[in-house]
Amino acid sequence: MAVIMRCELISWSEIQRLCLHLAKEVKASGFQPDVVIAIGRGGYVPARLICDYMDVMALTSIKIEHYFSGSSKTEQAIIRYPLCGDIKDQKVLLVDDVNDSGDTLEAAIEHLQTFNPEAIRTAVMHNKLTTHFSIDYYARKIVKWRWLIYPWAVFEDITGFLQRMTPFPETLEQAQQRLLEQYDIKIPQKRLSDIYTLMSN
Repeated sequence: MAVIMRCELISWSEIQRLCLHLAKEVKASGFQPDVVIAIGRGGYVPARLICDYMDVMALTSIKIEHYFSGSSKTEQAIIRYPLCGDIKDQKVLLVDDVNDSGDTLEAAIEHLQTFNPEAIRTAVMHNKLTTHFSIDYYARKIVKWRWLIYPWAVFEDITGFLQRMTPFPETLEQAQQRLLEQYDIKIPQKRLSDIYTLMSN
């Protein structure tokens, strides 16, 4: 069976390593943000870690909808929950997990500029060559495109992939094999069992 879409599972330890690298890159550039803004939902954890590494207390977020479970997406990036706060004349570090197409970051920048900040710089863990948006800081370049599954989105992504399968895999062994064949995902049966349990409730 041919691979439908290659995926990569990202570990929690890799997240910490990438965010520490990002914080060092920002610091080395001389940019000291007054506030860090996470793009929800993927930017929540990276933004919090960067705040910790850079000793920044001001953290807030905006929610933009573009990608959903199992790599499905809307045609346009939509700001679902706008910024609630004053960033006028402040230095902003805008953080997301990945720069894929660039649409989400582009929409976020356009939105934040209406609040008249002093400066906005962007940071992501993964920067894909498929993007049309030029990022300020990134920790890892993705040359060969693949779908990245972050540890906070494993259940929703795997669920999305499983629900597309016809026929639906009846056993964990079948699911494990087809996820490997179709998405290049190696997932332990225990984790898959937990996903199945939550899918059935």
